Amino acid sequence: MLPHLDPAIEGAVTRMSKLTRHLRRVREQSVADYGLQKHEFDTLHELAGRGGRATPTELRADLNIAPASVTGRLELLERRGYVVRTPSSEDRRRVDVELTEAGRAAWREALDVVGHEEHRLLGVLSADERQQLSDLLRRVLLAVERPAADPKEVSSKG
Repeated sequence: MLPHLDPAIEGAVTRMSKLTRHLRRVREQSVADYGLQKHEFDTLHELAGRGGRATPTELRADLNIAPASVTGRLELLERRGYVVRTPSSEDRRRVDVELTEAGRAAWREALDVVGHEEHRLLGVLSADERQQLSDLLRRVLLAVERPAADPKEVSSKG
């Protein structure tokens, strides 16, 4: 074992990584089981998160993809009957995208599998422990948003 490595940090990072990989596999499998591709599910998920209605520009920003990519996704989802695109009542140059009942059902079915697995895994914790874990992870993620210190400065202080 390397003396400068903190076993608690290494253990936490390893466990978070394994948990993330496991949930990603479950998500990908559930999406495929319901006849969706990952990018279709992601688009439906973002649209549902906006109450089932958004503009292509909003979806592009949410998904962090190029404008042409969102157009292609929406065309495919519209052909499948999962979304409808209509001219905006507020601005003739704009299009509104709306989740259809079929799109909402496909998204929910895939999401339910993932949600069930999340509840199965975190169900081993009490409600207070789940809240504590959530709070701790929030604090860790806030560090992601802060500028990182220069590793040379950190190692010279230690």
